[in-house]
Amino acid sequence: MSDQYTFRDPSQMYADFAPQEVSQPGAGLDSGLRDPADLGADTYRGSGRLRGRKALITGGDSGIGAATAIAYAREGADVAISYLAEEESDADAVAKLVTAAGQKVVKIPGDVTDAAHCRSMVQTAVDGLGGLDAVVVNAGKQQFVERIEDISDEEFDATVKTNVYAMFWIVKAAIPHLPPGSTIIGSSSIQAYAPSPHLIHYAMTKASINTFLKGLSQQVADRGIRVNVVAPGPVWTPLQTAGGQPTEQLPEVGGQTPLGRWGQPAELAPAYVFLASAESSFVVGETLHVNGGMPTP
Repeated sequence: MSDQYTFRDPSQMYADFAPQEVSQPGAGLDSGLRDPADLGADTYRGSGRLRGRKALITGGDSGIGAATAIAYAREGADVAISYLAEEESDADAVAKLVTAAGQKVVKIPGDVTDAAHCRSMVQTAVDGLGGLDAVVVNAGKQQFVERIEDISDEEFDATVKTNVYAMFWIVKAAIPHLPPGSTIIGSSSIQAYAPSPHLIHYAMTKASINTFLKGLSQQVADRGIRVNVVAPGPVWTPLQTAGGQPTEQLPEVGGQTPLGRWGQPAELAPAYVFLASAESSFVVGETLHVNGGMPTP
């Protein structure tokens, strides 16, 4: 069986993956994808790189967050995952994979646009895991809107609260619990560098994540806490089918990359593992681009 170490031609990986036009309500579910995303459940092989670690992953029920939770568990970490209550079925599936890897899992449903929930989430993770030394701020909101006149105040506010305010609330609450050697990892996007015209409010938040965490990395490095960012390109997740992209464009979106295809969550997880592991001990304030070759400044 192949795993993430198998030598392959990346331009030919997932050659049989041809997503159709599909739309999901709400935040979307992995289990609701007509064309399933690869979370690495059948392929990710751990090697003890995060043995004994305790990680909180927001948006850990699906997409990149789920793939990261699975990878962290197989690398030896106990994991807390946060998610919306409507995503409970996806969270249960990820939790089963974490426990199957022999690791503890803490499920934390709730809405990250609520400051009190973000603070209690961190405390629940600390209590449930017996500490905390890795925080992955990954939960995000992305809705395409073609014209700025059509971006409602409510949509703008919800996007900024989900992607930026929540990051601030979570990181601020977590830092007092993080011992030297801990890591914080945020999820930015190619949109921070090459914003699509129908995603301008989302792109703005991803640029904010990048800048905020780069600044924070300078502030807390002398405490032994490393802060870094992963900036994915187009990755096949429920977010894309729940209004993240125009439905009719879904079959073609990945074609803009030099590799000519969508990325899969399983291809992102190793970047989050690397930045959380001790092998990246001299990597601080980095934005690691995992985007299929799309140029960035």
